[in-house]
Amino acid sequence: MAWNNLFYAVFGALVGSFLNVCIVRLPKDESVLFPRSHCRSCQTPLPFYDLVPIVSYLWLWGRCRHCGQRITIEYPIVEGLTAFLAWVAFDEFGLTAIGISYFFFICSLIVVTFIDLHHRIIPDTISIGGIILGFLLSFGLLGINYIESLLGILLGGGLLLLLAYIYFKTTKREGMGGGDIKLAAMMGAFLGYKNIFVVLMVSSILGSLWGLSLVLLRHQNLKEAIPYGPFLAAAGIITLFYGEHILYFLGY
Repeated sequence: MAWNNLFYAVFGALVGSFLNVCIVRLPKDESVLFPRSHCRSCQTPLPFYDLVPIVSYLWLWGRCRHCGQRITIEYPIVEGLTAFLAWVAFDEFGLTAIGISYFFFICSLIVVTFIDLHHRIIPDTISIGGIILGFLLSFGLLGINYIESLLGILLGGGLLLLLAYIYFKTTKREGMGGGDIKLAAMMGAFLGYKNIFVVLMVSSILGSLWGLSLVLLRHQNLKEAIPYGPFLAAAGIITLFYGEHILYFLGY
């Protein structure tokens, strides 16, 4: 069992290294396969021994071997986070078709989180592609059936669209982007219509707590925009593992 968990974590770290590439390149409409990985400062192609997840960053003290430019600590964070969630996901669902499907779902949420934090966008490649993939996987490869997936898509996107409309009519300001709406629909595709209510509830709590903490610690204006995608993503991962327990606690 311990060796299995180690394998899951190492596999997750390797995938996390690729997710870093996606986070950097997808917003720029660059290929995630070509050219090979290189220093973003001096453009020097990186040898394989500089691409070992987490280890290479520590070995190089967080700097490029060639130009000495500091490497963002975000890289090992993404790799470590993906390693941890791979271990949790495969320990929960096994190295099965269902486990791999949900791990792909988790990976997409990790990419969404960091892209939204940096650029305030959620690529359609992930959200719309995820909606289609999640619905197709619901035909026997997820813990829900295709009816639950379809209803999840409609409710996830529909409820956020309704909230965005009400907010705009009330405040005359856009409070939620289309990317968030499509991301919620994608979560509904993977998690089903029951769990989408948990996602929206948990994301609202997380977003409110974060916004309040910023106001208290930094005196930030409540009208200042806060990207909602990371809270949706965190809520989606929490719901994946604890959604049934939360629904049971709420009496559903």
